[in-house]
Amino acid sequence: MLPRLSPLITSHEQLGAKFTTFGGWKMPIRFGSIIEEHNCVRNAVGKFDVSHMGQIYLDGKDAEYLTNKLVSNNVTRLRDNQAQYAMITDDNGIILDDTLVYRNSSESFMFIPNAGHDEEMFLRWAHFRDKWDLDVTIKNSTNEIAMFAIQGPLAVDSIDALSPDSLSDLKRFTTTITTISGITCTVSRTGYTGEDGFELLLSSNDAVTLWDALDFPPCGLGSRDTLRTEMGFLLSGQDFNHQTNPRTPFEAGVDFTVDLGQDFIGRDALLELHSKELSLNFIGFSLSERSIPRPGSAILNDVGEQIGVVTSGTLSPTLDLPIGLGYVPPSYSSIGSSFQVAIRNSFKPATICSTPFINPQ
Repeated sequence: MLPRLSPLITSHEQLGAKFTTFGGWKMPIRFGSIIEEHNCVRNAVGKFDVSHMGQIYLDGKDAEYLTNKLVSNNVTRLRDNQAQYAMITDDNGIILDDTLVYRNSSESFMFIPNAGHDEEMFLRWAHFRDKWDLDVTIKNSTNEIAMFAIQGPLAVDSIDALSPDSLSDLKRFTTTITTISGITCTVSRTGYTGEDGFELLLSSNDAVTLWDALDFPPCGLGSRDTLRTEMGFLLSGQDFNHQTNPRTPFEAGVDFTVDLGQDFIGRDALLELHSKELSLNFIGFSLSERSIPRPGSAILNDVGEQIGVVTSGTLSPTLDLPIGLGYVPPSYSSIGSSFQVAIRNSFKPATICSTPFINPQ
């Protein structure tokens, strides 16, 4: 099957981007050096094409009810133009995907599935709409909407200068509709890097025009991954995967996204698990030797028994230190605890750290 393409694919090719396939999309992994792109976002501002993320729109008097039944958080707490991080779980409380839910009004919502999950989640919402006979129109607009992330300590002022509205006044996890360089956008003060900034949603027809007008260094998925790993953020399909790495929100360390006081699919299973000790905890760790932990690498105790697995790993450009994320039993999950990570037929000493690994300004 041919990969799906961003509306910016030609622009990226002209810039000499190196590509990867992610979630069924052909996307730039880097334009130059991943480390330089990473440092640009940590120290100034960079722009990401994240058009591979899904956009599902819901309209109708039952839009709120349907969404509240299908995500772990409580969307009835949202005000207009506010967003919320949530998990989408199955009947057993296992994460299918993580998402941002946006309330536009009491009868209009939008949520962002991860790359490659848009059609799956569209069909899931449609299935339960029909099963419960609800009044909701559901539209998968992923192929019609471009999405950019403008991130870094200079991002807010840089975008603010391109808009007639005062975007610096926009609070975290809130949205507005305005123009950026003359292009109509939904602007959300959200991101996946740990830095301040915005995510912009706009018509794919305007994507090239706005991308070219944003005079910031382009960044690829490689630096986006090192940035989110430094923050300890989950990557769907890697730090959890419904088939190959099934995790509950409690195991994945995102229990703050679960409101057990509201009735959603998976709630009963999670309510039962809530009072029990977890079998595994999601942890961050660093290595003292300069070896990079890779997803799937075994985590072993001091006598060589496997106790867990690495799900993400990189050489942190900010810390100049190998770091990773993974799962271990609670008895091994205390900050400062040590274990070994199997890397290329050798065992490298590692120490559990608090996450995020860094604290951006």
